[in-house]
Amino acid sequence: MNLGINIRNLREANSKTMEELANVLNIAKITYNHYETQEKIIPLTRLNELANYFNISIDYIFGFTSKEKYNNYNKEINKKLVGTRLKEFRKGNNLTQTKLADILNTVHPTITNYENGKNLISTAFLYTICKKYNISADYLLGKTNNPQNLS
Repeated sequence: MNLGINIRNLREANSKTMEELANVLNIAKITYNHYETQEKIIPLTRLNELANYFNISIDYIFGFTSKEKYNNYNKEINKKLVGTRLKEFRKGNNLTQTKLADILNTVHPTITNYENGKNLISTAFLYTICKKYNISADYLLGKTNNPQNLS
């Protein structure tokens, strides 16, 4: 995953400093630096804040599309809708929760908690699913209704 590189490129293309973006995200500059250097994976809530700040899609930040944003784009992430869409995706690909957990190298209850809207899916797991199955992160997150599949 080149997420840190993509975030750095986005920052530099918009002539922003690490400190400016750390302030936008209400985090320490060193924490933001860890995201760009990929020492830590940016949490999905922070990634969403960054996407909203730059008015771009998460798919664009992930490097899945060259289209910067979608029409009728929601800024908020609804955990219940994410869970519903994740479950629909899983069933549509004939995956059990256990099989999806194996693919993500996690445990079955983690998938259950995501699908029940108890926990928000991790950035790394979202990226893995979207990359492997060519599905839009923004769609799974309920930020857009289209496109479900990336082109």
